[in-house]
Amino acid sequence: MDLADREWRLITEESRTGPTNMALDETAAETAATEGIRTLRVYRWEPSTLSLGYHQDPATVDWDFCEREGITVTRRPTGGGAIYHDEWGDISYSIVAPADELPGDLMESYESLCEPLLIAFEAMGIDARFAEEKRPAVYEPACYLRPLHPAHDVVAGDGRKISGNAQYRQKDAVIQHGSITFESTTERHLACFADPDATVSEFDERVTSVHEQTGITRSEAVAELTETFRCWADAYEGNWSDAELTRARERASEKYEDEGWTRDGVDPTG
Repeated sequence: MDLADREWRLITEESRTGPTNMALDETAAETAATEGIRTLRVYRWEPSTLSLGYHQDPATVDWDFCEREGITVTRRPTGGGAIYHDEWGDISYSIVAPADELPGDLMESYESLCEPLLIAFEAMGIDARFAEEKRPAVYEPACYLRPLHPAHDVVAGDGRKISGNAQYRQKDAVIQHGSITFESTTERHLACFADPDATVSEFDERVTSVHEQTGITRSEAVAELTETFRCWADAYEGNWSDAELTRARERASEKYEDEGWTRDGVDPTG
């Protein structure tokens, strides 16, 4: 099934809090399931946010550091390790569509939805591809230091990770969201963890950034990603409806800002 034959809405880069970003993904999934509206979005995290994997042990987080530095902590509905989304150094995206329009096979689904990401990296001047060689974990609690996975980890030509991606299904819709490292913030990234069993040099040996690879500006990188999404899906530039924003604010308040969800992964909304 050719996803580009469907009608897509593109929401260009916007700054939202961590809980609101996750709530908007869920809201877009509800819209896709009930109204058939497919969404492409590019976004940033303001303030900077540590997003925890669904099964993340809260003991791995340095809560005092995050509070002191004004870093929001929220939990994703997707698995994997925690990711520090720097307000400047991170570029994030989501792709949301009805589940029956995507391959049932997980690998095929990732391959389909990561296609525009790889095209965008090429436009940025980066020889990016899915990870091919297996590399052992350096530090499991950190997403970017876990074992490389060929389904959803994207590496630059030198084999270092530049993007992590994850999928989940919500009410008959598929959500894929991902993080692109525009500029490395290694020390702050590691400092978000309580007792990271990794050094700055070990992190930098495994992770690279758009800026390191090409030297382009952040606005140029965002523009390439946005234009690639637009062309890939022949998308029209749209916005969230008032009803979607209301639902997202309610969802953020009820779930993603809730202490039980963030600390222990207990969904208060059931």
